Amino acid sequence: MAPHLALALAGTIRHDGNGGVADDLGDVAGLAAWLRAEAPLLREYVGAVEPLADAADEATRVEVAAVRRAMRTLFAVAVRPGPPSRADSSSLLPPEEAVEQLNRAAAALPVRPVLHWPDDAAPSLSWAGDPTEPRVRLTAGLARAAVEFLAGPAREQLRACPAPRCVRYFVKDHPRQEWCKPSCGNRARVARHYQRHTTR
Repeated sequence: MAPHLALALAGTIRHDGNGGVADDLGDVAGLAAWLRAEAPLLREYVGAVEPLADAADEATRVEVAAVRRAMRTLFAVAVRPGPPSRADSSSLLPPEEAVEQLNRAAAALPVRPVLHWPDDAAPSLSWAGDPTEPRVRLTAGLARAAVEFLAGPAREQLRACPAPRCVRYFVKDHPRQEWCKPSCGNRARVARHYQRHTTR
């Protein structure tokens, strides 16, 4: 399955390797690094990424984190009746507030569809908007990616990883897939094995 910008943003909250939770967007440098690392996914929604990374500031970081919080709230709703990610259990917004936040952020940048149809290729669609400040372009693009994901077919396969200490969401690509990545599956099997042998 193709990577999703919404999942990449959700993945900026992760297990820190020591039993806690790490926030890759915890500071401006982290935001800039994430923007550069996710540039291929971001370009479709926000255009050129380098100027956004270079102009990252605390206000931008706070707005991106707010979009992420609203999106992760709605991810928690989407995985019901299963449990949300352990990282979200105490920081969820009311769902109606999360929807309003995403819609407001997405609407901050008016765009229009643009059809591209080269002679030797299939038609494709892109979105064009008037130039605006980088922060608005970034948060609107991230909110739109979240809205598209939540309204699309991948939402039905969204899961919170049940592995010990994992706080990620993932899209279940295969009927037998239980974890976000193989290392989480290994950790879950080791934990079950340990549990069986210590309760005897």
